[in-house]
Amino acid sequence: MSREAPVSREAPVSREAPVSREAPVSREAPLSRETPTARIGTIGSLREHLQWAIELEHATLPPYLCALYSLDQERNPEAAAIVRSVFAEEMLHLALAANLLNAVGGKPRLDTPRMLPPHPRRLPHGSLELSLVPFGEQALEMFLRLERPAPAGAAPEGDDYETIGQFYAAIEQGLRDLCERLGEQAVFTGDPSRQVHAGHFRHTAGRLVAVHDLKTALAALEEIVEQGEGLDGGQVWDGDQDVMHPERDEVAHYYRFQELKLGRRYQRGDTPDSGPTGEPVRVDPDGVRPMPPNPRPAEPGSAARKAQDAFDHTYCAVLHLLERAFNGNPRLLAVATGTMYALKAQALALMEQGSGPAFRYVRPERRRWSVGDERRVVVLRDGPYLVYGGVPLRRKRKIVSSGNDALTWKTGEPLETEDTYALCRCGHSRAKPFCDGTHAVIGFDGTEAEVMRPYRELQHVHDGAGISAQRVGELCVHAAFCIGRTRPIAAMLADTADSDVRSDIMGRIDHCPSGSYSYALERGGETIEPDLPQAISVLEEEDGLASALWVTGRVPVVRSDGLPLETRNRMTLCRCGHSGNKPLCDGTHREIGFHEEDPNSSREEE
Repeated sequence: MSREAPVSREAPVSREAPVSREAPVSREAPLSRETPTARIGTIGSLREHLQWAIELEHATLPPYLCALYSLDQERNPEAAAIVRSVFAEEMLHLALAANLLNAVGGKPRLDTPRMLPPHPRRLPHGSLELSLVPFGEQALEMFLRLERPAPAGAAPEGDDYETIGQFYAAIEQGLRDLCERLGEQAVFTGDPSRQVHAGHFRHTAGRLVAVHDLKTALAALEEIVEQGEGLDGGQVWDGDQDVMHPERDEVAHYYRFQELKLGRRYQRGDTPDSGPTGEPVRVDPDGVRPMPPNPRPAEPGSAARKAQDAFDHTYCAVLHLLERAFNGNPRLLAVATGTMYALKAQALALMEQGSGPAFRYVRPERRRWSVGDERRVVVLRDGPYLVYGGVPLRRKRKIVSSGNDALTWKTGEPLETEDTYALCRCGHSRAKPFCDGTHAVIGFDGTEAEVMRPYRELQHVHDGAGISAQRVGELCVHAAFCIGRTRPIAAMLADTADSDVRSDIMGRIDHCPSGSYSYALERGGETIEPDLPQAISVLEEEDGLASALWVTGRVPVVRSDGLPLETRNRMTLCRCGHSGNKPLCDGTHREIGFHEEDPNSSREEE
């Protein structure tokens, strides 16, 4: 923050100097019908403008994130809470814009270089310049210009707009005109299953409106505009409850930044003309981390450059997840927002090195794991397993004897998934086996073990009559099929001249989910594997014990560092979050008594 122009800390705004006498655009009736510079007259033009809306909403995220990351939350808790709340609602606006585009038959695009041009940059199809700067006077002035209410009677502007409200007014006008001329059925042709809803995003008090007709489309536009500018009639409130203080009404974005600029909260009875007259908002200029404006790439090979590259890869992973979420995989919205939490530590590491996030686009071919739709499992750094290609997901329960001896697996009903879905790796999701973003909230450490050498290099071989048993102990998940009621496989091998014993061993090995055990007919011979489909099975063992994710059928698994695991017919992945051999399961779920639901919990229903 600039030392020459510190943000006000204590004094309320003077009554003699009104903050703003411009009223927000009325939302009670159709917006002004003055001739706009870029009228939306076709479905194609409407889709184009809604894609611009997605790009517009996304363009606000990097500047807000830089301001947020620069704030020391212990020394500036109020400022951090305000910036964080605005950022969360801009994410909501992004989702609403995607719902609007999907509703009219479009396809949202986010994983594209257009989303991340170099800063400083212009707001897409607008006139406002955006920069990446730490929290301070420059950032606040930029945010106030960004969220400024449209003047009363301002014409809708579909291109080269002065305020965001004018841009959305042009979209509203285009929607109304097209529905009047063509009928709603011809306008709203999108697949309803592509809509994201409140169950996918719980980070704000705002409404995530599923759009399917003109009424819901106008409600979505209203939510976007009112959260930014305030309610109709020149009010500072946006119509929602304050998510951090439910007893308060929520202040619109523009007026939240006025609170920071003027050093005082709005309270009931305050208006745009009166300014805020509530309790003080304190900002400590010394509690702002320095960051160079619009950081440039550091020297290749330097520690700073490696940190920048790591941040850029993570941010582009977010864009990738968002695009997938808005194109038929809505559950991934929670994963995308969760992944955003991982950015904070990376950004702080950059600031400690005298740099900051540059938000550079990383092409998919350089990310490897995000290219293509073939079946595979990708481990996200400190996050979930991302499953591509519609790999079938089902439950399997271990059948045991009265003495809990392992007998076989029983396949349950398939679980409904999208083509791309995310499975919990931290063990704390409330939507198990699916990820709900909790890993980011709890700060899950998903650090993976070193890459394991190939199975054949690690295996220990034990020969019997007509069978050669092979074992890699590092893969064992303690499912106990190899133990038997009276003796383990290693002891049974001495009796394999008896074909019944030999067959029993083969059956036990076939039931080993991790493939820790395998067998050939002779030492060095071809390994004989059970015929397993490409699938992922969510395993449950005795007494409801939640076990591993059983990946079968040679589905490839890629680590978060881009290195592949050895592709095998069967492997088991940790889902309790405590394995010492991540991402593989090592049986720790048994030690900690891991269950999908704590039998002693009294979790509230959603």
